Amino acid sequence: MTSFGPPANTPTGSNPGANEKANRVGGGGRPARILIVEDEYLIALELENRLLDAGLVVVGIAVTADEAVSLAGSNSPDLAIMDIRLGDRTDGVQAAIELYTTLGVRSIFASAHADARTRERAAAASPIGWLQKPYSAEALINLVRQHLGS
Repeated sequence: MTSFGPPANTPTGSNPGANEKANRVGGGGRPARILIVEDEYLIALELENRLLDAGLVVVGIAVTADEAVSLAGSNSPDLAIMDIRLGDRTDGVQAAIELYTTLGVRSIFASAHADARTRERAAAASPIGWLQKPYSAEALINLVRQHLGS
């Protein structure tokens, strides 16, 4: 089970509006839209809650690669949080590559499977980053915010 740390919406620093600004695409405009691709229900639900608490928009939760591509096609996420092992024959690396090459959606890989061979295969998806399970929600949200701020 993924271990999540303290609530992601705990105020930090002296500028409380900075987190809200960082949650918006390009520092302004609409709230960032995130697709969760995770086949473990409780992990996906907890992740969704933490992202929502952080002021991000979750456009959907996919448990298979096909579902991820379909949801991304109809909901235009800014990025996907991608597990490697999914509930079908296609793994998260293949799903991330398809999201990137067909829709321009980049992924953060959040998985227990981050060996060198997997990372090499995933390079074609131009990943935003990797988080090794168990990871904290704070680490994930910080990575999302870093990407959105660039």
